[in-house]
Amino acid sequence: MKRRTFAALAGAAAFALTAAFPALAQTVTIKFSHVVAPDTPKGKGALKFKELAEQYTDGAVVVEVYPNSQLYKDKEELEALQLGAVQMLAPSLAKFGPLGVQQFELFDLPYLMDGYDDLRKITDGEVGQTLLGLLDDKGIKGLAYWDNGFKVMSANSPIETPDDLLGLKMRIQSSKILEAQMLALDAVPQVLPFSEVYQALQTGVVDGTENPPSNMFTQKMHEVQKHATVTNHGYLGYAVIVNKAFWDGLDPAVREQLDRAMAEATEYANSIAKEENDWAMAEMVKAGTTTFHEPTEEERAEWIERLRPVHDEMASRIGADLIQQAREVVAAD
Repeated sequence: MKRRTFAALAGAAAFALTAAFPALAQTVTIKFSHVVAPDTPKGKGALKFKELAEQYTDGAVVVEVYPNSQLYKDKEELEALQLGAVQMLAPSLAKFGPLGVQQFELFDLPYLMDGYDDLRKITDGEVGQTLLGLLDDKGIKGLAYWDNGFKVMSANSPIETPDDLLGLKMRIQSSKILEAQMLALDAVPQVLPFSEVYQALQTGVVDGTENPPSNMFTQKMHEVQKHATVTNHGYLGYAVIVNKAFWDGLDPAVREQLDRAMAEATEYANSIAKEENDWAMAEMVKAGTTTFHEPTEEERAEWIERLRPVHDEMASRIGADLIQQAREVVAAD
């Protein structure tokens, strides 16, 4: 009797599993490509999503994570996603301008936000969700925002004030906002793929760059940058995105569990971002290869005064109404 009961329960469980995940007979593979190291907040978030997605779908979905530009570099990955060569990416928010969704460059504006509380007001609210919705027409589904952190300026010469960037060749991502930012500092902006930055700094192709500490440390940029200033002038974050046709074609039960996995991976990735950046900064200070300068209140005010005009300069590109909406959201209690 016990054997029959056990067999019946096992059969019912198997039926329920098949009903819940009809794709189980044919495993769904998600190739998740990104350009940073596995031990960055984004890298760890991708691995957490893999773990949870495979767990919650009982193996109906297999997530293959490809870090460090193993599959595609910065400029290639969005096209690869649209063509279906990969299913999931987490590109930096600056990457959507070339797709015609330049509103995402809102996040590149210097000194728009003063820390993570301001950031959450934007990403978790109407502004952030509206921006993700703009990707639908590009064959892309926006799933979540993942943090990296706030950026520091680095170079091989002291850059304690904005005037110190005069004439320096500064690596940036491909972004009109970041280009305008460097020009406002009288620097020479140089667009380079992330995977090439270390060598460019090492060989003097560029003089400096901007990055959150976790990226700077994991890519060993502190080994080839003598000076850095903790300006926290801009934010570097990512949108986790998926090929829309692929996503819409998934069985709803499978997609529901992937949504659950993404929500939890997002909470995890964002919870560790500041911690990871603080740790990376401490490790770089300990290494002693880079001298870090903390701006005084007067120096910070000077950086803000020099860079805030970029907001007005880029209003026609991003949208004056969107910039104003973001400012109001940030200012709200």
